[in-house]
Amino acid sequence: MKRGAKGGIELGGALWFHKDDQKYLGGDRIALLEQIGEQGSITRAAKAVGISYKNAWDLVNMINNLADRPLVQRLAGGRGGGGTTLTEHGKQIIRQFTVLQEEHRKFLENLEGRLGDTASLYQLLRRISMKVSARNVLAGTVTKIIQGSVNSEVALTLSGGAPLIAVVTNGAVENLALKEGASAYAIIKATSVLIGSDLHNTKISARNVMCGSIVKIIEGPVSTEVDVEVGGGNTISAVITHESAGQLGLAVGGHACTLFKASSVILGVS
Repeated sequence: MKRGAKGGIELGGALWFHKDDQKYLGGDRIALLEQIGEQGSITRAAKAVGISYKNAWDLVNMINNLADRPLVQRLAGGRGGGGTTLTEHGKQIIRQFTVLQEEHRKFLENLEGRLGDTASLYQLLRRISMKVSARNVLAGTVTKIIQGSVNSEVALTLSGGAPLIAVVTNGAVENLALKEGASAYAIIKATSVLIGSDLHNTKISARNVMCGSIVKIIEGPVSTEVDVEVGGGNTISAVITHESAGQLGLAVGGHACTLFKASSVILGVS
């Protein structure tokens, strides 16, 4: 898949023929064959598609070896003379591949039409493709930036409308090109998240308090992982001590609140 010009997704795919468990013909090799037909020279064809003369001949030899009949024939003459041409079978293969490419393009366009609005799918793919060690990666939109002398307070609105506050350096704001309306990711280590209950009317210093239902608890001899679904499709994981989990009486389906400092939030962009 590739991103479309307006932030959606355009489907893309490579069409390949396989023979004897090997890649036989694809778009790049067809392009080489087309140039051989137009240029009448393996040297000029290789230059036109941006590969070396040796690589071009290696590909041609492989294609001819796998084909039932040769697609390319070399005329008498030296490296710079004599020329190279396509056989009638080679020309037929190019015509057939062109038809298949056109049908393949129509097939992908039809799938795009059935997908509808792909902006949300693109956001999902960007999110799940990120590789970070932190357990919590939350997608949001920058709604406000308050700049100080050293640090900036950045407010995000997550999917579902939940607010999130991060405090990062001014340099980070500049390097990430953060501005109102921009997409960004809030990354929080599970060990930086605290768990509480009945905190709606409690005054605490942590800027971020998100409450919801416990969806998973994994108990260990020392630590316990607690996953809380906080709405908008967002789940926040916390790693707390086994003793704390017991004192709080946590159970799947029960109510809990997650807490983390604004300074514990790392911001990222794609």
